[in-house]
Amino acid sequence: MNILMVLTSHDQMGDTGHKTGFWLEEFTSPYYVFRDAGAKITLASPKGGQPPVDPNSEADDAQTDSTRRFQEDAHAREALASTRKLSDVDMNDYDAIFYPGGHGPLWDLTNDAHSVALIKKAYEQDKVIGAVCHAPAVFRDVEVKPGQNIVGGRNVTGFANSEEEAVGLTNVVPFLLEDMLQEKMGNYSRGDDFTPHIVVDGKLITGQNPPSSEGTAKAVVQALQDA
Repeated sequence: MNILMVLTSHDQMGDTGHKTGFWLEEFTSPYYVFRDAGAKITLASPKGGQPPVDPNSEADDAQTDSTRRFQEDAHAREALASTRKLSDVDMNDYDAIFYPGGHGPLWDLTNDAHSVALIKKAYEQDKVIGAVCHAPAVFRDVEVKPGQNIVGGRNVTGFANSEEEAVGLTNVVPFLLEDMLQEKMGNYSRGDDFTPHIVVDGKLITGQNPPSSEGTAKAVVQALQDA
């Protein structure tokens, strides 16, 4: 199993002056699910190097078993500090592509030409595609046929409008993820706010929020084992 994990390079929350990036637990939980399943993992981001971590996800109350494991894991921290540039990776080398969330992807990965091309290639090659929390934003500009978005007619989930409201960022984000997935004709479903909700539609696998990250990654591994 070769899995490509793609992280954001964007660190500003609109024009609020607040920092953002990727959500630490949405990276660490899937990372260890994949690693413990024996997968070879490549980390990439638009700019390469160390991707920005959302400072809120490093707060004490946001820590989980996987984030604590990561803090003790020099090898993993080194891998994160030296992500490859998206422009240097080839989907032919991987069995799956996975996107951790955080608010950062709403700004840079949504319209990143290399990311869009990687997802499109993964779709065409019938590979596993996973995204959790805000990361389904990366599907916005992925057309698999003229006028048809990759989520069109597919069962999907992602960070809910009510969750965005709960964190007070409805008017800061460039778009609301739930609305976008529905506009692209995705069959959007959700669980209760901040509880695990994972949706598997063939090889397209999405999770709603941070508590969904481990389950989403496990579904990716299952899909790879079933392939």
